[in-house]
Amino acid sequence: MVTGEQVLNKEILPGVKNIVAIASGKGGVGKSTVSVSLAVALARTGARVGLLDTDIYGPSIPIMMGITEKPEIRGEKLIPIVKYGVSLMSIGFMIAEDTPLIWRGPMVMKAVEQLLTDVEWGNLDYLLMDLPPGTGDVQLTLAQKVPLTGVVIVTTPQDVALLDVVRGISMFRKLDVPILGVIENMSFFRCPHCGERSDIFSHGGGEAASKKLDVPFLGEVPIDLKIREGGDAGRPVLVDDSESPQSKVFMNLAEQLVSRISSLG
Repeated sequence: MVTGEQVLNKEILPGVKNIVAIASGKGGVGKSTVSVSLAVALARTGARVGLLDTDIYGPSIPIMMGITEKPEIRGEKLIPIVKYGVSLMSIGFMIAEDTPLIWRGPMVMKAVEQLLTDVEWGNLDYLLMDLPPGTGDVQLTLAQKVPLTGVVIVTTPQDVALLDVVRGISMFRKLDVPILGVIENMSFFRCPHCGERSDIFSHGGGEAASKKLDVPFLGEVPIDLKIREGGDAGRPVLVDDSESPQSKVFMNLAEQLVSRISSLG
């Protein structure tokens, strides 16, 4: 059921056509890596793309996008930092890298709300929101207050992660947020020397869970040294070689995501 509050907030980001949450049921599945790479991939298609880091306690977008400067303030609005064609905002832009945020829930939610409403996002085709892991206050509040186009769930293949996928999808369904699909990260490892494939964390669990829960499976991302190095260096893998096999994985995921959004009408 869509609440009156949700209808009221349809104009919270009037210049943004699609707001897509990137979520995971647990930490450590590479959700932020997928968020960054999807944002850059969408920008490579010519779309106007924004990426909001809503993980207040553990913001990782500044490192993954190689940003050390602070955003400009114009009037009463923060101006997103643009890099690799993506408009970016994170609490990490405003605090020292080694400073822990010891905030209670209401302060966290206020910060997330300000990152949404006190930022001059302008006109965007897609605003991706990198959510914190789990099914807590941030996920609940955003689903209730923001007109989400849908949510993408990132998982790894092993059973313990897939159990959290079920919980996450169940929560978003109860909040009437469309499930755009599941992405299986760290799906397999292919040896760069001999080409042998190893399913380190098992394989196929994300696709199996998608079928069981009747949601789309968008694709799989391998464990790959170049993807990891790109994140650590602040240069996502698509930046230096958009034709590499690793880059094509994310371009394909972006294509699947756009197709899924279009199918919602």
